[in-house]
Amino acid sequence: MPAFIQMGRDKNFSSLHTVFCATGGGAYKFEQDFLTIGDLQLCKLDELDCLIKGILYIDSVGFNGRSQCYYFENPADSEKCQKLPFDLKNPYPLLLVNIGSGVSILAVYSKDNYKRVTGTSLGGGTFFGLCCLLTGCTTFEEALEMASRGDSTKVDKLVRDIYGGDYERFGLPGWAVASSFGNMMSKEKREAVSKEDLARATLITITNNIGSIARMCALNENINQVVFVGNFLRINTIAMRLLAYALDYWSKGQLKALFSEHEGYFGAVGALLELLKIP
Repeated sequence: MPAFIQMGRDKNFSSLHTVFCATGGGAYKFEQDFLTIGDLQLCKLDELDCLIKGILYIDSVGFNGRSQCYYFENPADSEKCQKLPFDLKNPYPLLLVNIGSGVSILAVYSKDNYKRVTGTSLGGGTFFGLCCLLTGCTTFEEALEMASRGDSTKVDKLVRDIYGGDYERFGLPGWAVASSFGNMMSKEKREAVSKEDLARATLITITNNIGSIARMCALNENINQVVFVGNFLRINTIAMRLLAYALDYWSKGQLKALFSEHEGYFGAVGALLELLKIP
């Protein structure tokens, strides 16, 4: 952000426009720097208001003649997995799972009526931070690339590692994760894993947790439409497929994880819509 503010000063942004729309914590954290360094005033808008308005507007416009929303069919099968459109013509009520550094989960009843149900501090920042510690990676893209080549079963303790197979009484398959990173209690297994395995296990730990919480929120709020958004998903097809599988698994097929084609633009579009209302 300091580099962007300095660029705004160097390129004399204030000669083009003196007011910038901004949402989120940075609108407050960097407001004085924008004013004193960049000679720019910030029009501070609520992050979640802009997010919801942006999503609903973009969905209403559509995408190349089809729905903006989509879901993954057979997300766990690389050969059979396919992306299919989902018609969100009746969006309310909607559970919106916003995955950034952390996670906020919103129950949306109309464009002006929503509440924050809950959240979790285990989000995209957790994935990247742990990957930096465990693998030495330096970029989010590098962490994802590592995760795409890893085998999490070398890191996680599975149901079959405890029971020797399925736990049939409670319908738990042997391949289900019983303990994330549970195998790392063994020195021998720690020495056998790769950085790629650790990155993959970290990604699965985070997405399984988010999927489980989202499913419980949907059940508690009696909502059957769950849309996942946030910068964590912008270039992250692996996580989207994992979330799709996790939600399907935890809900026993009753819920689909929905995503949007134009991930990453919702806040900006919502801010523009809000700006157009300001005299």
